[in-house]
Amino acid sequence: MKELIFGHKNPDTDAIVAAKEYSYLQNKLGADTEAVALGEPNEETKFVLDYFNEPSPRVIKTASNEVEAVMLVDHNEKQQSVDDIDKVQVTHVVDHHRIANFETAAPLYYHAEPLGCSSTIILKEYKEHNIDVPKNIAGMMLSAIISDTLLLKSPTTTDEDRAAVKELAEIADVDYEKYGLEMLKAGTNLSSKSDDVLISQDAKSFDMNGTTVRVDQINTVDLKEVFDREDGLRAAIEKQNKENGYDLFILMVTNILNSDTRLLVIGEPQDVVEDAFGKKLEDNKMDLPGVVSRKKQIVPPLEEAFKK
Repeated sequence: MKELIFGHKNPDTDAIVAAKEYSYLQNKLGADTEAVALGEPNEETKFVLDYFNEPSPRVIKTASNEVEAVMLVDHNEKQQSVDDIDKVQVTHVVDHHRIANFETAAPLYYHAEPLGCSSTIILKEYKEHNIDVPKNIAGMMLSAIISDTLLLKSPTTTDEDRAAVKELAEIADVDYEKYGLEMLKAGTNLSSKSDDVLISQDAKSFDMNGTTVRVDQINTVDLKEVFDREDGLRAAIEKQNKENGYDLFILMVTNILNSDTRLLVIGEPQDVVEDAFGKKLEDNKMDLPGVVSRKKQIVPPLEEAFKK
């Protein structure tokens, strides 16, 4: 019986390529799977797929019209998954995020570890099953780890991620530092993107003590380039808040060269954001030096602040 494998909505590089990597592994193990996506690849991911001569996965909106069962990579939370996730059986999850808003009616295979990238976990599964990693798959795994850890600079990076990068770079035959910077810069080409795309392309929703919090991250090499468009970004965020019922929208603008982030915060309650980071917002903005990780440096302190 065929199953679809996919990452989260507004897919980043790990969400797209982890599905492809895991589908290759599952098919080698005798399953019948297809890697699909819940959105179009971003510029960084397109760079990766082109570099390793890999086709983009097919984009789907629903799964139950095609299959009865699915496998999830790089996510588990219901609001981040396919719209009809309640209508299909989830048989496998491979993830490196918190477990929240997730339950199944039947037992399943669940592999989660606190690593920097789900592709690091998938590499471990290749080894456990004695499946060789092809050069193109190694290149995609490498790219995902570089993306999720910002070239091993993020606090989410573990020793296992570092070891995986070196191993995969050798298989893929690339200089990971040179390639990684080129790949990350490919994702910072923002001039051709609309304000609505910029605030949507890497956005995730979180339920924090009954408040719907939307967090999007934009990577750049120049904060000024992004904030020159602040009026348009504010308008686009306010429109999304109204149309989608987001209470609070936090835009992370991260400089990948110096690992600093500036927040643009639209919605309420703003005092919780100030409590979370111990700083005052000035004109809805806050600078957070050394902050690059939504998963480890933004979401956890926000969740703690919302519990108070």
